[in-house]
Amino acid sequence: WPITQVTISPDDRLRLAFTQSKGMDLQDRILGHFLQSIETKQKAAGDLTSVIQMAGETMVNCLLNDGKILSCGNGGSAGDAQHFSAELLNRFEKERPGLPAIAITTDSSTLTAIANDYDYKEIFSKQVSALGQSDDVLLAISTSGNSPNIIESIRAAHDREMKIVALTGRDGGAIADLLSADDIEICVPSDRTARIQEVHLVVIHCLCDYIDTKLFGGDNA
Repeated sequence: WPITQVTISPDDRLRLAFTQSKGMDLQDRILGHFLQSIETKQKAAGDLTSVIQMAGETMVNCLLNDGKILSCGNGGSAGDAQHFSAELLNRFEKERPGLPAIAITTDSSTLTAIANDYDYKEIFSKQVSALGQSDDVLLAISTSGNSPNIIESIRAAHDREMKIVALTGRDGGAIADLLSADDIEICVPSDRTARIQEVHLVVIHCLCDYIDTKLFGGDNA
């Protein structure tokens, strides 16, 4: 086959150079996400290790006293709440009996009934009032600390004499002011939602590992 000479016009050369430049800019953005995530996690590791241990102890004591852990959040935080309950009810990294944990974010009939008949901000609080007991813990997740339905769930948990472990970010928002001396706030030192969510996932894994290690010992998966 004959070889055809392709001629690139000056305008096409400019467009190609611009596209390559934009491609490099996007790669820089991707790298920036990794670097910012690492930086936030390093800061959180220094700031939050002791408070995560306190939260782990609160959860262990709850489980040793035949309590359960309820969890809730919105959007990505709802996914985190379900992730946590799945790791406890099924398993994390080692074989062990299932542990009592319920994500109250999953029952669409219950959630829509409450939202329709009452108010969306009550979708979690009514479940906490119905299911919560004094030996239970509520894991309340809100990156801003200002989610109205999470705030109401904390109030309901206090009415049931439950303890709260709150995962927040920024300055803790309104949730920080609601917590009692027996509650624990794990507040990620970041103002960016994506970074806060990434650290929340690490915290959840830390809590799961702490619970497993305290209750079942060892490091064998």
